[in-house]
Amino acid sequence: MRNVLLAATALGLASCSNYGTEDLARAAGAAVLEDLIADAVGSVTRSAAFVERDEYRNPVETLTYFGVQPTDTVVEIWPGGGYYTQILSPYLSTGGTYYAVASDRGLGRVRALQEENAALYSNINYAAFPASAGDTMVPNGSADVVLTFRNVHNWEMGDADNGALAFSQMYAMLKPGGTLGVVEHRLPESADSALEETSGYMKTSTVRALAEAAGFEFVGSSEINANPNDTADYPNGVWTLPPTLRLGDEDRDRYLAIGESDRMTLKFRKPA
Repeated sequence: MRNVLLAATALGLASCSNYGTEDLARAAGAAVLEDLIADAVGSVTRSAAFVERDEYRNPVETLTYFGVQPTDTVVEIWPGGGYYTQILSPYLSTGGTYYAVASDRGLGRVRALQEENAALYSNINYAAFPASAGDTMVPNGSADVVLTFRNVHNWEMGDADNGALAFSQMYAMLKPGGTLGVVEHRLPESADSALEETSGYMKTSTVRALAEAAGFEFVGSSEINANPNDTADYPNGVWTLPPTLRLGDEDRDRYLAIGESDRMTLKFRKPA
């Protein structure tokens, strides 16, 4: 199927005089990459509860945008319940390397996932994040891709000021030329910046500033994970929306209709 897709893409582009050889190869390669990622996302081994979140999280388009290859060394920062672990660990199992990094407490659900299906998730490597002296760390300069999904607000909320440390450690993990992919709940640029400390939403400009201060180059952004129905002004912040639904049955149908949060999708590069 993948060879057919590659050939079809090449033939289609070859008929367009505006495409050169390099453009044709890049587009064909992206199509095959998307097909490989789609296979992993479509696996029957994924939890049904996670599959239900796909319409909001767009994992095929997101991982394709970040250019995650099956032979890459990929670090996922704070994997939470394992939504992306269930995709990335099997996807990287034959030629790549997968790290799940967090505190011991933050890795509990991923470890449980591995215990439940040791064969499928045998390739998970663990490390601490943020790491202190003596912790198991992702080796510096070893990762092709570092990914973090909906976590930046946790490093900046309240009195916390761990964003600079987090981005500097992610920078250190990456090889020169490596990619940092960030998905985060998006606060409108016109909103009061104080909301970043309480709402779970972050301004794109704030995330960019943190990354660029650590040395990253901004590559681009995508609207893959945008949700124009999200107004980002709820009584319990982003947790008002699904899947948390912190208000319980109060206005439940309204928040279910909005769906998950509006999200920025940002790509950065560690300079070569």
